[in-house]
Amino acid sequence: MLANIPPTQTVIEIKAPGGPEMLVPATRPVPEPKAGEVLIRIAAAGINRADTLQRMGRYPMPPGATDIPGLECAGTVVKLGADVTAWQPGDQVCALMVGDGYGEYAAVPAGQCLPVPKGVSLVDAGGLPETFCTVWTNVFERLRLQPGEVFLMQGGSSGIGVTAIQLAKAFGAKVLATAGSEEKCQACRDFGADVAINYRREDFVEVGKKFTEGRGVDVILDMVGGDYIPRQIDLLAREGRLGFVALMHGAKVEADFGAIQRKHLTVTGSTLRSRTVAQKSAIVAALREKVWPLWTAGKLRPFTYKTFPLAEAAEAHRLMESSAHIGKIVLVP
Repeated sequence: MLANIPPTQTVIEIKAPGGPEMLVPATRPVPEPKAGEVLIRIAAAGINRADTLQRMGRYPMPPGATDIPGLECAGTVVKLGADVTAWQPGDQVCALMVGDGYGEYAAVPAGQCLPVPKGVSLVDAGGLPETFCTVWTNVFERLRLQPGEVFLMQGGSSGIGVTAIQLAKAFGAKVLATAGSEEKCQACRDFGADVAINYRREDFVEVGKKFTEGRGVDVILDMVGGDYIPRQIDLLAREGRLGFVALMHGAKVEADFGAIQRKHLTVTGSTLRSRTVAQKSAIVAALREKVWPLWTAGKLRPFTYKTFPLAEAAEAHRLMESSAHIGKIVLVP
């Protein structure tokens, strides 16, 4: 155990369901790590869309989950729970969490921690775990993206989008990405996209079919839903795969299931927060083995857009909801 762990900490509570102004500072006890957990002194915590939905009361929380938002963090291990051997006090880690990121300390299952990548700051590392776990489990485990295939990322300038572009390129895929401005399209290209599609001026179906000479794309990762769904089914090649990580434009839509059958398509989706500790630990272990070496190889780079002090969490949420950012927004205690 490292010295000077205080009995209490400042956290950001959700006063009541509503707008960003409902995020308010409060004092809570510093948690005691249980068996299999580590206590982390938080240096940075990434903000995710799920946090804004939780704040609005629109995200069903897993039973027993903390009410403090924050799905990822980076910091220093300061105390070990029983039976933890993989980490030592003083280790710098980034971690996938069910909550509690919007604070100064958090107790996290040891299996959900990753070493901070070489050359990446603690602040930048705070925005990595949630997006990398989401992309890995969806694009590579569920959607089985293969080298040489064509991958389309909807929302390419988001944290998940930037992560997916980099990983798809690193594993040998051709990458298309959509974004809502020329600045964001250029960011997608800078992170490795072969083609960036400004969805305000271009039809991604038309561009995708032209890029593939009419064959269609192999894999799509979508966070939009709504009227994108039938268009994506049209764009997919035979044996194509469509996966959802969010449905920002709606979950109910008419779609041609005959096309799904005729083209042998796979349509799937998943959430990360509700998975068990064992399931999350398995995803983190796969990342450490198969993805984290890419940092050392120079094939990945962090993507922090802006940092905010913990007390300004409301302003950070306003920026998130404006969609003006590229990459990740991070809170710094």
